[in-house]
Amino acid sequence: MWIVATYQYPEIELEKLRQELEQIYYEVWLEFRPELYPLDQIKIINGVIFNKLKFGANTKNFHSPGNSMINVVLESRKGNPITLCVIYMLVAQKLKLPVYGVNLPNLFILTYKDDNHQFYINAFNRGLIFSKQDIENYIHELHLVPQQSFFEPCPAIEIVRRALRNLIMSFEKMGEHAKAEEVKLLLIEISDGGDLGV
Repeated sequence: MWIVATYQYPEIELEKLRQELEQIYYEVWLEFRPELYPLDQIKIINGVIFNKLKFGANTKNFHSPGNSMINVVLESRKGNPITLCVIYMLVAQKLKLPVYGVNLPNLFILTYKDDNHQFYINAFNRGLIFSKQDIENYIHELHLVPQQSFFEPCPAIEIVRRALRNLIMSFEKMGEHAKAEEVKLLLIEISDGGDLGV
């Protein structure tokens, strides 16, 4: 996600982003209890990120390019599904929780998945927890054929690609077609490359 942010903010420092994410992690860690059941652990993360720190959906300016820039979202505390999920996921993984991104059609979400549990988290809706059946219902409403990828963790490179596609759409909606074309070239470069970390 740092790669995505550097397109608009080339001077951005990776270390500064790490420090900001570390601060969020610390706030969660203060309240976190590893002995709790997974659902209760997720509820603690939700309480800190969405209630205490006031992260949330940017519904007023949903198509703003800033929603795809992790540095902007860390500062404004408002973002789109992907950036909110990435921040949440990075904090959860630092807490050693098996939380990963899921590439649903029209919505990026998270899954908590280990050998005994799997459920889903919507960071765009204040950490709403839901089940596989809820995803099946969502897919049915979209009149799509269910695919395994709708239920399972996606690779980090897919998160970056999706963030770039969102950024292209944002620039196009704002009439900034030259920037949209530049991001398309970046997407092609990344798609030709190997796996990347978020």
